[in-house]
Amino acid sequence: MTTTGRVSFVGAGPGAADLITLRGARRVAEADVVIWAPSAVDAECVREHARAEAELVDFSRVTPEEITDLYRRAAASRQTVVRLHAGDAATGGGVQEQHDLCVRLGLDVEVVPGVSVVAAAAAKIGREITSTEASSAVLISPESSEKVREFAALQTTMAATVSGARVGQFVEKLLEGGYTAETPVVVAYKVSQADEVVAHTTVGELESVVKQHKLYRPTLFLVGTAVKAPTRRVSSSVGTSVDEPLRAARPSRWSRRAASRIATRTDEPIPAPAPVPAAGTAAAEPNPAWTAVEEIQQSVRRPAEEPAPKPKLTVVAAEMPKPPTVRASTSAQKKKPARKPHKRTAGN
Repeated sequence: MTTTGRVSFVGAGPGAADLITLRGARRVAEADVVIWAPSAVDAECVREHARAEAELVDFSRVTPEEITDLYRRAAASRQTVVRLHAGDAATGGGVQEQHDLCVRLGLDVEVVPGVSVVAAAAAKIGREITSTEASSAVLISPESSEKVREFAALQTTMAATVSGARVGQFVEKLLEGGYTAETPVVVAYKVSQADEVVAHTTVGELESVVKQHKLYRPTLFLVGTAVKAPTRRVSSSVGTSVDEPLRAARPSRWSRRAASRIATRTDEPIPAPAPVPAAGTAAAEPNPAWTAVEEIQQSVRRPAEEPAPKPKLTVVAAEMPKPPTVRASTSAQKKKPARKPHKRTAGN
């Protein structure tokens, strides 16, 4: 058992509640205090994973001194604190300074990595940003946005988080650094969330696209030939297959095995395969990974039940019959003397 409190810096992923890691979800479910910024981490992520009794602290409404006092209280009261960061907590968000502060206060500190926003955006558009044409990617945070011109001269894939209100200056630095007006750009805002914006454009049209979507907050821009949208070939027979029913996705071997293990572990029946939905309806299949997250949450949230005392086993040894005693003799057994007959007297 720890003798002090614990602070976990958890990467919440790009925003969707089910894109947090299993370890991150477990840390949030265990936490007494959850520190998060609603502008950076979706509220659904906190609602899905935090305990009802947990104290929620809006990071944007407290001062650094108040955060320090909160860490001191955690050390004194042995509380568990989670600081949620958007994306990957190990690649930004001011984690280093807070990490060192918690170490000086004597707290147990850990960093739980998460799915980065760059990885989520690249997965959304189906592009490999470190392809052979651009073998490296440059990540630029808002704090280092003044170095866009220098990094643009490398002509690699650039992933830059820039305020939408300053996109005009961003475009100027891209052009000055060597990118052409036809260079592909992907605009990614709140990827994986309900109000996400993902758009393909070019450096020359970037400013108009940002104004069209009214993106004034920090937005991720992927710049380079590696993010160019693939050309889609349209088949001539597309018109004939419009009225065909939708095919249900076949469950994979992994999903069936995972569902079977989860059902067996929770003493629930193994779910039967879902029927094929009718035309025009979407197939709703259980997500084994999300079920595992829910299982972790329930195991942490419900109070630990005291194990029932084990009955004492009383072992009664049956009385064994004593073995016969055999005495060994080294001398020959003496014969009993024969009984002599009594002599009769004359009077008898």
